[in-house]
Amino acid sequence: MSVKIRLQRHGKKQKPFYWVVAADARSKRDGKYLEKIGTYNPNTNPATIELNIDSAVKWLHNGAQPTDTARAILSYKGALLKHHLDGGIRKGALTQEQADAKLSAWLDAKAGKVDAKKEGLTKAQADARAKAFKAEQEVNAKRLAAAAQAEADAIAAATPAVEEEVTEVEAEAATEEAPAAEENNETTEA
Repeated sequence: MSVKIRLQRHGKKQKPFYWVVAADARSKRDGKYLEKIGTYNPNTNPATIELNIDSAVKWLHNGAQPTDTARAILSYKGALLKHHLDGGIRKGALTQEQADAKLSAWLDAKAGKVDAKKEGLTKAQADARAKAFKAEQEVNAKRLAAAAQAEADAIAAATPAVEEEVTEVEAEAATEEAPAAEENNETTEA
């Protein structure tokens, strides 16, 4: 019986979620499996991968062949490196302590890269929010300025009409005052 380490799809439409399993190569994709090794969620950024490294290495030692995607996941989490270092220990090229030190150094470096990516994504998201907020403030300021300008134009349009009415009233008052003044002059002269 040949064993494959592969992905078994779960989740719903457009939202896949995978189990990493060791299964007989002849079984269906979502069918019977021998052991569940971990999970893989590609919907998050970066993808969430939980893997039992010891179990994966045990299956690799027993001859299980990973599929291409499963190989990438095992490599990403360090299971293939541990399998490789265990081969060096069996051959006598390394001691267990040296292999553990190499693996832990690699895992620390990998965790640093993942944390840097998460921080970069968080910073980019914050920058995008700040940029959108600034653009929204500019649009709001333009809208307020346009409203104030429209109000000022309305007042200015109404003001000449009022001034015209005032000048007409002043002209009428001046014409009324002129005959009255003439009458006053005539009465004082007589």
